[in-house]
Amino acid sequence: MNRQLILLVEDRPDDVELTLRAFEKSNIANEIVVVWDGQEALDYLFATGAHAGRDPSLMPAVVLLDLKLPKVDGLDVLGRLRADGRTRRLPIVMLTSSNEEQDVVRSYDLGANSFVRKPVDFAQFIEAARQLGLYWLVLNERPVST
Repeated sequence: MNRQLILLVEDRPDDVELTLRAFEKSNIANEIVVVWDGQEALDYLFATGAHAGRDPSLMPAVVLLDLKLPKVDGLDVLGRLRADGRTRRLPIVMLTSSNEEQDVVRSYDLGANSFVRKPVDFAQFIEAARQLGLYWLVLNERPVST
């Protein structure tokens, strides 16, 4: 059984801090692993590069993936994850400030499970974090083998 870990893929320190604070205020006590670019996300999930010693069978319960990332952008990360049998069913939420309709469409075309725009208001962000945690960590039923 996979542990209830959250993988946050975000390159902006302010957004990482805001997300971590929002989860804390929402009483989401799950371990949150932060990676800072798309390549590091791939390395973490496939246990390569700097994460080569990680047990690749321990996948996060959900990946919160930003679109605009250095090295490998979020859509490319999403495409690579969906193309690999080890990560094909991994829940991926695009968590971004993008207001572009094409980003929404492309994310779903590539297999995103959800697309959430980051609220600007902190109270709204806390509520969004609470709902994300409740749905993806408590309510969502995942296949036994992902």
